[in-house]
Amino acid sequence: MVIKSDLSEILEEYLIAPDPARPGLTRGVQGHDEHGALVNLSVVEERPLTIYLNRQEIVTAMTIGDYPEYLALGFLRNQGMLSPDEEILRVDYDEELETVVVRTASETTYEEKLQKKTRTSGCAVGTVFGDMMEGLEEVQLPATPVKTSWLYALAHKINRTPSLYLEAGAIHGTVLCRRDRPLVYMEDVGRHNAVDKIAGWMLSEGVEASDKILYTTGRMTSEMVIKTAMMGIPVLASRSGFTAWGVEIAQQVGLTLIGRMKGQRFTCLSGDERLERDVDPKTVPQEDRKHRRKGEG
Repeated sequence: MVIKSDLSEILEEYLIAPDPARPGLTRGVQGHDEHGALVNLSVVEERPLTIYLNRQEIVTAMTIGDYPEYLALGFLRNQGMLSPDEEILRVDYDEELETVVVRTASETTYEEKLQKKTRTSGCAVGTVFGDMMEGLEEVQLPATPVKTSWLYALAHKINRTPSLYLEAGAIHGTVLCRRDRPLVYMEDVGRHNAVDKIAGWMLSEGVEASDKILYTTGRMTSEMVIKTAMMGIPVLASRSGFTAWGVEIAQQVGLTLIGRMKGQRFTCLSGDERLERDVDPKTVPQEDRKHRRKGEG
């Protein structure tokens, strides 16, 4: 059980936090359980969003529909289509047409290149690998120290934050954190979309990345590691597992990679020398069953 005063303290720490009651993000449906009894459920909405860079159509992503401007900016930034110092004139969102247009001072020529790329099978929108891998060659992240007490505190707070996941399930969450404080919590049907929303917010607000931790509920695949590295964030943590290529890339760029964070346990497969184990895991409270999220391997 979450005590109301504790919950208020957690929510006060966020600059942006999920609002499960926000209209349009879920829909009520009826079904039947294994006994044939009628059940009422709240399920997450899913709708298309087409992203344009100036006059060029780039991609159509399936998304829950919140923060479309951040999603568009973050996707373009993480794909290497927008440099950190790119002059962005404005971002136009048309809800009726389900489109976002990011307008820059200089013209771009990505349409031809995109036709030659291969998309991954990542959920919601996936990744165009070509430009990202090229940009990754020059990335070397700062050796930012991390206290394990921060990680345990973040997991405790994030798992108790009201969210669409706790309301309806079938959704991923990503949280931008500094030390033991969660700052911005984004959710979407695809973990890639949730990360891109964080990237878009950071780009829009001019937020420094070198002292941040990125927490995600999804698997730490090569795509997730690449996006984190492209954002300049030195630490990626998750409740879920890893892929071999994700670990390899993390080691290549100096990313601290921590997974399978559940209760008192975690596994670090890259950057263990940057961890300061300042708390005995045995003193960390076990998770309340109602707040346990499922991991992905």
